[in-house]
Amino acid sequence: MELAYYSDYAVRLVNTEEPARAKDALTSVEAVRELFGANQQAARRTTEADVTRFRAVRARLRAVFEAADGGDETLAVDLLNSLLLEFPVSPQISGHDVRDEDGRPDWHMHLADHPSNATAGYAAIAAMGLAFHLTEHGVDRLGLCEASPCRNAYLDTSTNRSRRYCSDRCATRANVAAYRARKREEAERTGRSAEAAQAATADTER
Repeated sequence: MELAYYSDYAVRLVNTEEPARAKDALTSVEAVRELFGANQQAARRTTEADVTRFRAVRARLRAVFEAADGGDETLAVDLLNSLLLEFPVSPQISGHDVRDEDGRPDWHMHLADHPSNATAGYAAIAAMGLAFHLTEHGVDRLGLCEASPCRNAYLDTSTNRSRRYCSDRCATRANVAAYRARKREEAERTGRSAEAAQAATADTER
């Protein structure tokens, strides 16, 4: 499993909450287990205590995205470093049973999962994945959706660093809102121009 894959762990956790809408999907053990995806072995370790612990890690990960989105690279790195220190990982070279065309193992880096609890395991993977993405692509590749009130986290993988929204849905909604705003402005300008023309005509007639 490539290290880049693990960065999605951070995004998935951060986006379980929508602060502007006062929505929180992280309310049960089942919700926490769903975050692990196919890693069912890690999910089985989840207990009620992990719900609260996951929320605490989520707040710290969101703070990293907020700092990056606000242009404070140093703060983003400092916040992420504190997570890496608290939740260390054990990298291992893994080949599993995958073979290349020559019959050799497909060697790749894997983050070993030997934590004391489910939160520690998930936090270690999420922080390491996010750190890899940050150092490989830059702090400005960590963003928060500009489609208010969304503010979901995303990782910008575009070639020209142009991503501004977490999804196509939010991008479409923002574009429609911008289009309507432009139409209102045009209508207001047209109305003001018509009023000015009428006033000028009236002055001339007098």
